Amino acid sequence: MTVQSPTTRYRTVFISDLHLGTRGCRSDFLADFLRRTECRTLFLVGDIVDGWRLKRSWYWDGIHDEVVRLILAKAKNGTEVIYIPGNHDELFRAWMPLDFAGVKLREEAEHVTADGRRLLIMHGDEFDSVVRYARFLAVLGDWAYTVALVLNRWFNAVRRRLGYPYWSLSAWAKRQVKGAVKAIDRFERALAQEARRRGFDGVVCGHIHHAEMREVDGILYLNDGDWVESCTALVEHHDGRLELIDWAAQNRLSHWRVAPQRAAVPVPA
Repeated sequence: MTVQSPTTRYRTVFISDLHLGTRGCRSDFLADFLRRTECRTLFLVGDIVDGWRLKRSWYWDGIHDEVVRLILAKAKNGTEVIYIPGNHDELFRAWMPLDFAGVKLREEAEHVTADGRRLLIMHGDEFDSVVRYARFLAVLGDWAYTVALVLNRWFNAVRRRLGYPYWSLSAWAKRQVKGAVKAIDRFERALAQEARRRGFDGVVCGHIHHAEMREVDGILYLNDGDWVESCTALVEHHDGRLELIDWAAQNRLSHWRVAPQRAAVPVPA
């Protein structure tokens, strides 16, 4: 399998659903990705920090710090960084629009590719009826999802000992459930319809932790995935070509590649 060169340069990078502040966040793989890629524009498409989880229990280690430092360093060194909050970091929505430390906080954004396609950028939870209208069910689903991620972590610990690379058990299980597959399809069609209604050629989103790139009735639907299960990013090459990058699979990642550079933040009393 081909491994990328130490630094790969893209025109644009889209990442979402990092869920910093949770043990399920693959901040080690994400830091590796951020160190080895450069871009003109970086879109953070929601659920970057998991405010829901941090309200209940505090978790933040040195690699989480490293991810934040790498993003801020990109902003300082000339990368345009646009942060679109999602439902898990919705507390930032009250501050929009705001520019801080070189990062632009926006409700949504528009991106024009090098070959002239107009893309609507949004997290996507606005089109998830469970999150919008039944918050209790959303929180309950978040708890069940957390359990699945714990199982995923133990599953991959065994794979690592056997010499196998990272593979998402939780993502595989979700793809096997017919109800989940139908819900994903409804979500994708709703986002594509919104992009069409507003005159865009396509839409980039996150939220459902399911990386995808396909046409829906002539509209390009692009979901950049997540850094909890799939460890994926959407990238635009300099000629406008769009590609989904499965970072863990592409680089056969199976262990912690980025060592913490600070001690873990202590739990507040």
